[in-house]
Amino acid sequence: ENSLQKTSTCSSVNPPGVFVSPYALNLSSFTKLIKRLQERHPEFSKQEIVEAVQELRKINKGVLSGLAISSIEEKTSALL
Repeated sequence: ENSLQKTSTCSSVNPPGVFVSPYALNLSSFTKLIKRLQERHPEFSKQEIVEAVQELRKINKGVLSGLAISSIEEKTSALL
């Protein structure tokens, strides 16, 4: 668990929400994304938010890598 947290230091090179890598939506990022979306949209359940992220992935040809987390957040919010 600690090793996963330590790997996030490479994302601090860029401003928050701008870091993009092939692994941009790893489990830690996914958890943070869901938490941010829950704070932004308290009227939706966690399950509904996860389903919206999955729908965005489907719309985006099955991948979310290469998109900034802030962009994923905005697009998921639009779906909600």
